[in-house]
Amino acid sequence: MENLLKKIDYNNIPNHVAIIMDGNGRWAKKRGKIRSFGHEKGIYSIIDTLNVCKELSIPYITLYVFSYENWNRPKEEVNSLMELFYKNLKNFLEKIHKKNLRIIIIGELSKFSKCIQKNLVFFIKKTRKNKSGTLILALSYSAREEILRATKNIAKRVYNRELKIKDIDYYFFQNHLYTKNFPDVDLIIRTSGEKRISNFLLWQSAYAELYFTDILWPDFRRKDFIEAIINYQKRKRRFGKI
Repeated sequence: MENLLKKIDYNNIPNHVAIIMDGNGRWAKKRGKIRSFGHEKGIYSIIDTLNVCKELSIPYITLYVFSYENWNRPKEEVNSLMELFYKNLKNFLEKIHKKNLRIIIIGELSKFSKCIQKNLVFFIKKTRKNKSGTLILALSYSAREEILRATKNIAKRVYNRELKIKDIDYYFFQNHLYTKNFPDVDLIIRTSGEKRISNFLLWQSAYAELYFTDILWPDFRRKDFIEAIINYQKRKRRFGKI
């Protein structure tokens, strides 16, 4: 582990890392367990990852916890996940608070139960002054829905003659997204071997580096995250330039 850390270039740390935490269900199935067992074990991988983020001073990390499309999964699995959220959410968010991380939520929270919404709002307020970094949790999130939502809000303002078409530029549009106060994503990590970004931060990841690993999320640990950072640091980011 120490040898891996020696390979880190502390002058080239990504500002914003986003993770698609995939493979929980397959991990559980391999062990003859129900899928929610994998989601529960995946919490340890989150804690490991956040510890490394704090150690490397990565200021922003976004975790794809639950997509908008996940509501279309079998009712039994969705109910198990909601029960898992209800059982573990408060304890998990308290651990995040103790790490001095600010918690932000992006997505359509109205689809969650009132109790879950209440806990999320409570910890958003409780952690708002924390200084060690920002943890952005994508819950009931869809990048297409986010872009559509922003477009409708802008169109409504144009219709009401509050602004003109010429006023709409890249920065104006960006300020209507959930992530308006955060930098674009530098690195997207996806576990489980799948090689797609699944409707995740499409606007914000326009120039993100993509890192795919076959490791299932519950097995993803400190060493694996550090290896992803080292891989990122080997790349040349041109942003369309030569």
